[in-house]
Amino acid sequence: MTGPVSIAQQAAHLRALMRQLGIERAHVVGHSSGGNIALRLALHAPEMVHSLVLMEPAQPVTTLGPERMLATRAAMAPVFEAFRAGDKARAVDGFMRGVSGPSYRAVLEQGLPGAFEQAVVDADTFFGQELPSLQQWSLKREEAGRITQPVLSVVGAKSKELSPIWSERHELLLAWLPRAEGLVLPDATHLLHVQHPRSVAEALAAFFARHPLKAP
Repeated sequence: MTGPVSIAQQAAHLRALMRQLGIERAHVVGHSSGGNIALRLALHAPEMVHSLVLMEPAQPVTTLGPERMLATRAAMAPVFEAFRAGDKARAVDGFMRGVSGPSYRAVLEQGLPGAFEQAVVDADTFFGQELPSLQQWSLKREEAGRITQPVLSVVGAKSKELSPIWSERHELLLAWLPRAEGLVLPDATHLLHVQHPRSVAEALAAFFARHPLKAP
């Protein structure tokens, strides 16, 4: 198992891919840790980002204060204990219950059959690379102020009920990003695009239409 690939490196990979494909500027959509990558790209390659859609990005809890950070670490402690013990299925299940609620398996099986089993297969990458890279990255308020592109911050209504972290992250982005607007998706958890693909697609299409990207 290799070490974590930083958010900065992942954003650089995205930038290189866009250039390889001949994409000079685009609407960029990121979900969960993908939202962090999208934010990093907007900061360090702003000419390539026309607008941002952030669907419950995994903004580090350190920005929300020490009490929230400690509470989150305590809640996730059994998950990491299970992973260290080699029980990858229990670790994935515990993590998904924490971020997406107890009914997440039914949502996955309906929208992405076999996704849980694949997540267990990929557990070493997730716990060994993705989560550590998130813990090492943060967005500072002064950095957020430099992101002047239109931003749509999307959060699920059930996510807000599940944990105050989702509301706090959402409100933080609306307060920090100069041109951000918010959308609360009804009856949705962190798996919002899997639960309600049509509603998410319609919301994104409407946002893109309000901020059209002109052809070069």
